[in-house]
Amino acid sequence: MVVSCDHARPRATIVHAPNLCLRTHCLRIKGDETKAINGNPHDGRSHCHGLLTRRPEMSRQVEPGSVGVALAAGVAAALLSVSIASAQNPSVASTSVVAEVERVIVTGSNIPTAEEVGPNPVDTYRPSDIEKLGIRNTTDLMIQLPQEMGTTVNQNMSGFGDGSVIPNLRGLLPKETLVLIDGKRAAIVGSGGVFGNTPSAAGVDINLIPFPMIDHIDILKDGASAVYGSDAVAGVINIFLLHKFRGLEIGGSAGNTNMGASNDARELEGWLKAGTGDDKTDIVIIADFYDRGAIYNRDRFLSGNANAIPWGGFDARSTSFPGGIGPFRLIPKLFFSANSPPPHSAPNVATSPFYNGLVLGPPNANGFPTFLFKNAKVGFGSPGVLDGDYVLYNFQAVMPAIPPADRQSYYGSFTRDVCDKYLTVFADFKYTRSFFDGANEPTPFNPDPFALPNGAPFSPAGLSVPIQNPFNPFTVADATLIYNGVSVPVTTGVSYRAINDEPLRTNKTTFHDVLFDTGLRGEMGEFGDYFNSWNWELGFRYSRNEQENLLSGIASKSGLREALLDTNPATAFNPFLGFFGRNSRAAISRVYVTLDRSGTFELPLGYFHLDGDLFNLPSGPISFATGAEYRGERWANNPSSENTTFDTIGGIDFEASRVNRDVWATYQEVRIPFTSPTWSLPGFYSVEVDFAEREEWYSQNTSAALPSGAFPFQPSAHTRYNAQKPKVSARWQPLDPKYIGALTLRGSYSEAFHAPTLPDLNPLETEVFLSFPDNLHDPKGLTPPGTSIPIIVSGNPNLNPEVAYEWTYGAVYSPKWIKGLTLSADFWHIDLRSIASFVQPQFFIDFENNFPGLVIRNPTTGAITEIIDPSLNLAGAIVEGIDYEGIYILDTSIFGHGDFGKLTFTLNGTYLSRFEFQATPFSKRIGLSGEFVTSASFTSSLPHNRAYVSAFYDGPVDTWLE
Repeated sequence: MVVSCDHARPRATIVHAPNLCLRTHCLRIKGDETKAINGNPHDGRSHCHGLLTRRPEMSRQVEPGSVGVALAAGVAAALLSVSIASAQNPSVASTSVVAEVERVIVTGSNIPTAEEVGPNPVDTYRPSDIEKLGIRNTTDLMIQLPQEMGTTVNQNMSGFGDGSVIPNLRGLLPKETLVLIDGKRAAIVGSGGVFGNTPSAAGVDINLIPFPMIDHIDILKDGASAVYGSDAVAGVINIFLLHKFRGLEIGGSAGNTNMGASNDARELEGWLKAGTGDDKTDIVIIADFYDRGAIYNRDRFLSGNANAIPWGGFDARSTSFPGGIGPFRLIPKLFFSANSPPPHSAPNVATSPFYNGLVLGPPNANGFPTFLFKNAKVGFGSPGVLDGDYVLYNFQAVMPAIPPADRQSYYGSFTRDVCDKYLTVFADFKYTRSFFDGANEPTPFNPDPFALPNGAPFSPAGLSVPIQNPFNPFTVADATLIYNGVSVPVTTGVSYRAINDEPLRTNKTTFHDVLFDTGLRGEMGEFGDYFNSWNWELGFRYSRNEQENLLSGIASKSGLREALLDTNPATAFNPFLGFFGRNSRAAISRVYVTLDRSGTFELPLGYFHLDGDLFNLPSGPISFATGAEYRGERWANNPSSENTTFDTIGGIDFEASRVNRDVWATYQEVRIPFTSPTWSLPGFYSVEVDFAEREEWYSQNTSAALPSGAFPFQPSAHTRYNAQKPKVSARWQPLDPKYIGALTLRGSYSEAFHAPTLPDLNPLETEVFLSFPDNLHDPKGLTPPGTSIPIIVSGNPNLNPEVAYEWTYGAVYSPKWIKGLTLSADFWHIDLRSIASFVQPQFFIDFENNFPGLVIRNPTTGAITEIIDPSLNLAGAIVEGIDYEGIYILDTSIFGHGDFGKLTFTLNGTYLSRFEFQATPFSKRIGLSGEFVTSASFTSSLPHNRAYVSAFYDGPVDTWLE
């Protein structure tokens, strides 16, 4: 419900999103100077109006104090629709007089323009458009975008997700997508991806910018390194904050799922928006809060079991759980209890009456034998005998599918014209705190805390438990290890998981994000008529993202070793418990730890910008833009002491590091009109070409690395990169729109340069343990099931920059004969070379011969014992496809029987025709388009088609349906 201080008329907004019903209640008090288009106040700049305002005739002016009703009807499983415009439209004036169209800077160029369709494909979203689409948060937005593919970091990630939402256009890597806020860079997540995601997935967290603070979002579907610098390979997402607002708005939304099983997954948001000012001053203050409950896997039958064989998938359950020793299980009576076998009651597991071994069972449907546990009907060899926790552990039953999260944000903007428009002072400040309560399954006790002299686990699978342990049911050891110079007889292969000791590994992440802008800008007309079109801006930005992480339920290797060696039953650790068993409080306190890690990324940035018209040709003015920029990138992470000593089981160990970088840049851009619409030349109604170039100089320093397999010793390093990259784009209207309608052809060619990110360059190591076959697969079959091996992951200070060669070409057409219809199609091509990336360990195993020395095997058995996984410069990837969009607005008044409102139909899609990845110059290209990828750098879903259809109805003007 929306209430105006002038006229009290209700406005109901009905939004439908899949599995989500939301009702919005809002109180808005407007002053006499309020101006709005589709319910969105202007910030004083002319921008493209978004979905329902592709052309000026597609919008209706909302008078001060007026309110209306919009009905949004969803068509298809999910709705997404964006403006077909690839440049920003001029604002509709609030008076009946049509003013001269203002020129504005459009994402993709530094030169202001008044053209409705520019040379670069840009989609624009406004908050009102997003609301009508049923999109409630940035996770929804990224999921809906057709251009979003591959590794998607969002708030739907449980496990080791951190609650960040990081875009990944074109499915390359998140770091290949540049995110800007008001046209300028912001700090990436403080951890740099080290805490859970990978450095390649680290980027700007757009979840830290609530929708009530946003004026509009531009998505540039083209490379723009020559305009914005490094990172803008796959595209640019430019988020414009609100800088002008009049009155007071108090709003909120509440929703819940409607699946019946998970009605605790409520979603709440509330905001307060206040603005005041006059013709010289604008002050805006916004506060926003957001809170979301959890959905658990166990509440939905499709996600409640990691065994997806009945649905045509795979069995992803785990071999690590209590009650097992190699192929043996506790007898069912003990397995499904809280007890353990009597201590020292049998020589070994094969002779113990309390354990079952495998016996040959009947053949499966394909005629192959099955292996069943003695006196049981479950085992291995057929899907029909696999089910149940007695065989494999279903960790899905305890994990959240969507973890709970909350966020609080505060924003203030101040703008003051000191000397009319010739000198304007501005300052903005934003602070956001977000919290994400992620969780992972209970810690599996892999790897063995006892190690061989080379650091490999003593027991390849499971734990080594000393015979002296008061709970060991055996009297005869199957191996002897040396610990502190003393021989210790042990039982190996003991499986355990902290199911009841610590039921979940809680992964609590808090972000503190600060953004501060200040500067001066103005027009230069006071220096003479020649400078009437010239504008300048001088500014400074400070951006900081601090990430804090608490990870509990993790086992300490040193604490576990001492607890296993302990002979006192009151304090010793018992790994022989049944499925429902729990260790003593004393044992739990000495084995389990909580890790407290933090990371900070700082970005001070200074810049100067100048644009205007140089001189006039017969076809129009030659326009230019130039500028200079400095930014200092500062990244550091501070892990717990257990991490830095590589002492954890169930966590990711890594060393502390600090990397700094200074970047200087200059850019130039020129736009030349070759023909003018006033000439009415057939075939050349309007032709203009843009030339852009950017130069960047990088200097970075990295902290020293300890000796490792990847880098025997890497001292503090100082490296430099220099780049100079061009872009040429063209816009061509062959004919006057009065003949066949508005037809615009457009295209661009650009070269991109992407310096390695600071997390990419960090030489310090991260250690994580993965097991066979839960996480890894040995195609040679030499690594026994249940084997856990260390994966040593690190950045690489010797990385080279990436380069890319990109081009796009397409057309936008609004036929004369079908008023309200606009169609567009753009072909795009990206040839990305020398990709600096973390590579999934499985990829090294699959292509072991191409990466000598990175997959380490036991020289006797051939089993994999360790994988060295540094970031590498991979050969490259070629990605191409077609973006297509269509929008049709049916105005019922054209039929001459009154105004019954407008219907808007939209189609938005991307066809991924080619995604070829080549890891090394001597390896074959791999086709990934249309696949769900798990082993290459580009992971997750890369479908051929992503498309959405939507339909909206807006009621007649000045009625309650408006």
